[in-house]
Amino acid sequence: MISLLIAVAVSTLVSVGGTPFVIRYCQRHGIGQQIREDGPEGHFTKAGTPTMGGVMIVTGAVTGYVVAHLRSQQDNVIFTRAGLLVVLLIVGGSIIGGLDDFLSVSRERSLGLNKRAKSASQLILALVFAWLAYAAAKSPTTISFVRADGFHLNLGVVGWVIFVVLLVIGSSNAVNLTDGLDGLAAGSGAFAFSAFALIAFWQFRHVPVYQVPQALDLAILAVAMLGGCVGFLWWNAAPAKIFMGDTGSLAIGAGLAGLALFTRTPLLLPLAGGLFVAETLSVIIQVFSFRVFKRRVFRMAPIHHHFEQRGWPETTVIIRFWLIAGALTAATLGVFYYDYLLQCPGTPNSRQCSAPPPTPPQQAG
Repeated sequence: MISLLIAVAVSTLVSVGGTPFVIRYCQRHGIGQQIREDGPEGHFTKAGTPTMGGVMIVTGAVTGYVVAHLRSQQDNVIFTRAGLLVVLLIVGGSIIGGLDDFLSVSRERSLGLNKRAKSASQLILALVFAWLAYAAAKSPTTISFVRADGFHLNLGVVGWVIFVVLLVIGSSNAVNLTDGLDGLAAGSGAFAFSAFALIAFWQFRHVPVYQVPQALDLAILAVAMLGGCVGFLWWNAAPAKIFMGDTGSLAIGAGLAGLALFTRTPLLLPLAGGLFVAETLSVIIQVFSFRVFKRRVFRMAPIHHHFEQRGWPETTVIIRFWLIAGALTAATLGVFYYDYLLQCPGTPNSRQCSAPPPTPPQQAG
């Protein structure tokens, strides 16, 4: 428990304390947000707001994750291959997003990497992650909601790699589409990471049930990302003094995908990140409807802009969407705990249901 508190405290402090330096650096070097020409009229006033602030989410999270391990070695808190692979996935997503943001700023247009380059970069990152997850972290090729011995599908190596690639790319782009209002993606991401932090910690306390020996390491990483998002939100809340850019949104989405995969709950990710799913579906529906029927379903997509166009103030949209994200987090934990009760009905006094694990295997290196 101490390691979790250290991780979230350090990541929050680094993020909230370091972001002002990023803001000043961006202001001095003219690194400001480019606003899409077809966006809501009220957003043009945001042009020039410092961007690429997602670097502090990642910096805070990685710092908190590392410090928690260095401080808690005596408590059997160790680096695992699974945890380090998710860290690499987060950093990789942030690098791709950072390049996209940099090109957008340098070209002074709301366009960064072209679609092919961005998609190819994400595909390579996801493929490398999937291969390392299978070869180095020995991840099973099954996907499930909550338990390896519950409902699950064995996809085989090829099918599993394809699934992981789609999970990483889909989750990253979903968060990226949600990042259109001040604090929306950071706040919603914080809710989703809190869900996986609680799931991973519960798995750590009940390893015989869930068979996730690296769960504590994943819980530390999840709370570190939670702290990074919360610290950044201090400056990103409306009216935002800095935007996370693709640097942050792609990292958040990749982190959620990695945590869902290694906690063996990838089929719960659409529920935990239900707000991101809704935002993505609104874009898909809008594009499909316009191309096929020449009609728009929404006034503007993603759907948060639709409500802005209907006259909702930006802060109203943000808070109401946060409430939805919170409700989805509660629903995710409810489904997860309900499955636990099915596995351990009544008062779980048996060793199988309550025994904490020994030192987790699969140490890094």
